[in-house]
Amino acid sequence: MVCTPIDEPNGKGNHREGFIISDLPLKLRDFPEDERPRERLLNMGAESLSNHELLAILLRTGTKKESVLQLSHRLLQTFDGLRLLKEASVEELSSISGIGRAKAVQILAALELGRRIHKLVYEERHVIRFPEDAANLLMEDMRFLSQEHFVCLYLNSKNQVIHKRTVFIGSLNSSIVHPREVFKEALKRSAASFICVHNHPSGDPAPSSEDIDVTRRLNECGQLIGIELLDHIVIGDQKFVSLKEKGYL
Repeated sequence: MVCTPIDEPNGKGNHREGFIISDLPLKLRDFPEDERPRERLLNMGAESLSNHELLAILLRTGTKKESVLQLSHRLLQTFDGLRLLKEASVEELSSISGIGRAKAVQILAALELGRRIHKLVYEERHVIRFPEDAANLLMEDMRFLSQEHFVCLYLNSKNQVIHKRTVFIGSLNSSIVHPREVFKEALKRSAASFICVHNHPSGDPAPSSEDIDVTRRLNECGQLIGIELLDHIVIGDQKFVSLKEKGYL
């Protein structure tokens, strides 16, 4: 049995030290279940996995001579860890034994997703300071819709839009717009507040009694949960009404 020492980043700024054993099983199913990367991720979270374990999940399979864990470790060694791997081309990756074009493409796709997430900056998010900011954001998308669409804009503590979701499509009434659906997404996104927006296909944004009832119900729920309803905007044809400005909030 040959043990090779390793020292690689663990994704938290620290290094994970250990050994790669040359006669490890070649199939993941031969590993104890609690040592398989996929099961470890499910049980302990992605942050607990080393770089080569995360890479092994992407690669899925090894070769006749190497387990997928050994293959992923060798790949990282070849590129001096993630630093050079993120700049590798399909040709460079697929030139490595055990990494064909399909695996190379999977790796590059995952790296590109990470790169795009990293580039997301708060300055690019829409900031809602006034009712017209929310109305202008959705006016062109909603003013010609033939059915009513009930949309929620979820905001962070800086009033930046962090998510937009169409909660339902159809005639607005308090039995259809269930607070559970609205606040489930708010909690999922860790929203500090939210704004409701829906359209009137008639083009007239004057709020109906149902619009007012829904607004008050959501406002009451928001106060209990601690996620504030900032406004409910009704979109018409190139015009809108803020229920907050009308005194319903």
